[in-house]
Amino acid sequence: MQEKKYLKWYNKLGYGSGDWAANMVYALLTSFVLIYLTDTVGLNAGIVGTLMMFSKFADGVTDVFFGSLIDKTKSKMGKARPWMLWSYIGNTVCLIAIFAIPSSWGDTAKYAYFFIAYTLLNAVFYTANNIAYASLTALITKNNNERVQMGSIRFMFSLATNLVVASITIKAVASMGGGAAGWRNVAIVYGLIGLVVNTISVLSVKEVPDEEEKVQTSAEKGGEDKLSLWESAKLLFANKYYLIIVAVYVLTYIQTGIAGIGIYYMTYVLGNPALLGTFSAAQMFPMIIGLAFTPWLVKKAKGMYKVNLFGYCIAFFMRIGFIVGGMMGNIPMMLCFSVLAGLCVSPLTGDLNALIAATSDYTYRTKGKRIDGTMYSCSSLGIKIGSGIGTALTGWLLAAGGYIANAEIQPQSCINMLNFLYLWFPFIMVIIMIILLYSLKVEKANEDWDAEHGKQ
Repeated sequence: MQEKKYLKWYNKLGYGSGDWAANMVYALLTSFVLIYLTDTVGLNAGIVGTLMMFSKFADGVTDVFFGSLIDKTKSKMGKARPWMLWSYIGNTVCLIAIFAIPSSWGDTAKYAYFFIAYTLLNAVFYTANNIAYASLTALITKNNNERVQMGSIRFMFSLATNLVVASITIKAVASMGGGAAGWRNVAIVYGLIGLVVNTISVLSVKEVPDEEEKVQTSAEKGGEDKLSLWESAKLLFANKYYLIIVAVYVLTYIQTGIAGIGIYYMTYVLGNPALLGTFSAAQMFPMIIGLAFTPWLVKKAKGMYKVNLFGYCIAFFMRIGFIVGGMMGNIPMMLCFSVLAGLCVSPLTGDLNALIAATSDYTYRTKGKRIDGTMYSCSSLGIKIGSGIGTALTGWLLAAGGYIANAEIQPQSCINMLNFLYLWFPFIMVIIMIILLYSLKVEKANEDWDAEHGKQ
């Protein structure tokens, strides 16, 4: 039996553009906030890393909170779309604030200012926006193939935006006045672009009416119940696949946070900061290509499990080649293996949202409760904890390695640390990801449950 289709091509494209908006904020923060704070504002990398880590403690609380609020929301726009729409205003204001730290203030005031603005952005506005956006995967279609397509399209936008931001930001800062003024002006432009695109994304889709959802659910489960935050949290942590996906997100975005080391690596190891755009392209272009083929691969393999696991197993060997190229100082070799690794890991990026939807379906099957918004808290929770840990580790390890802000030549201890973070750390992450993906058998769990209960 062929699944019902819910979306037109422009709905999928409009939905995907929401990650363009999200990454106008996220890409600027992860790639450049640390070098802005150390080299322009004059703050200590280790202290900044510690503040980021403390900020993530608040994030861990608000993810499930906003997910639960979304589940309880009733409006003409649906559950998630209102949150996605209005929260981006806060994203824009806080992004500008982070890159507009008053230069006349003392260091203590600067640290406090940054901590407040960074926490408000991550724990409140970005959380609400990201969970609402991710939840739409389950709320605007019940077709699993469309969910995979949406995930692929959104992350194509995400990667393209990250690539553009990584490639043009340093030049854009210089062209907009340089120094503190340049960073502030870039943040204003990026924030306003994101605000417009986010609004377009919200208006391009509609959520499936509750009436249709009730038709598709079994009568004995009695539709949707309003659950307390504690009840929702218990359902989440009773689902082992939710915990695995949280871990996958955390590891993925730890690596993304660590990727902020790229500008330092290009400057002090390879001797050319302009190479950041080249290496970003080598990582992201193949992932964009891979994402375009992900729905076809998943359909061909009759599921996501084999595609994701085999992809990371091959990436294991590509990462070894990348390390060898880096130790030899062979830039073409590094770029070649970076391209191949990007192709291998791209399917997981594209189908992860569909895996979350399958995980939410598993909770519904086994517990009789529909908690899509709360379930999608794993995306925001994992992104923020992972990127926060990654960025904090970068700050701590840079300080531990003896990094000297604006120095023409760094000490050998710093160079060694940069090599570890840029070459070896991603390889370690691939190994752990293979272990996690081997256990992420949620599709089979759903199929087994259906078979045991006589469902087709």
